[in-house]
Amino acid sequence: MTQTARRLQAERLQGPAALREAQALRYRVFSAEFDAKLNGAELGLDMDDYDIHCRHIGVRDLESGELVATTRLLDYQAAAGLGRYYSEEEFALHGLAKLEGPVLEIGRTCVDVAYRNGATIAVLWGELAEVLNEGGYRYLMGCASISMQDGGIQAHAVMQRLRERYLCTEHLRAEPKHPLPQLDLPGNVIAEMPPLLKAYMRLGAKICGEPCWDRDFQVADVFILLKRDELCPRYARHFKAAV
Repeated sequence: MTQTARRLQAERLQGPAALREAQALRYRVFSAEFDAKLNGAELGLDMDDYDIHCRHIGVRDLESGELVATTRLLDYQAAAGLGRYYSEEEFALHGLAKLEGPVLEIGRTCVDVAYRNGATIAVLWGELAEVLNEGGYRYLMGCASISMQDGGIQAHAVMQRLRERYLCTEHLRAEPKHPLPQLDLPGNVIAEMPPLLKAYMRLGAKICGEPCWDRDFQVADVFILLKRDELCPRYARHFKAAV
């Protein structure tokens, strides 16, 4: 089936069966791409203690019935009940308490490799926009991953680009609890930015500091922050309440 023939639909993933679908998709993507050590791997799932406190959204292929993309959203009130955001396991978030307006954390975003294109992301972002607008959230934050399986070359090269164009600590400064190992990198090394990280930057997100080395996932996690009223105009039409 060609990409143009696909019929994709956003979905709120509610109930235990839908959550397991999301966890199974996450397992397939993260284990295949990052060789990650995942809780629930013996069941073919990626699961943790945050899942039951999060809302989960996804994209379904209406022809096959398969879930092909998913992300989870942790509301500021749920995080208060937990005592933390997921990102705080990896970063000390200086200034988080001073952010003016409700915060929504995005995490565990993944897209099936056969559907990794702008159309799928647009459907997922559209549903994310609905959640942001319904809750009146002013900030979206979370982590975006860069593979470390090459020893960190890609991560360091991507970070060189990010520092030049997307670094902003005005609202919040993210201090990694496990910084990347030092690596002498020639200035002419070029690395492709991972698709989801690129998608966040296109929305208008900024990075708030240096990345954290997540050894279990074998990735460098970059903390991103998106202020809703600073959305890129090209994408703001998805986020109706922001324009």
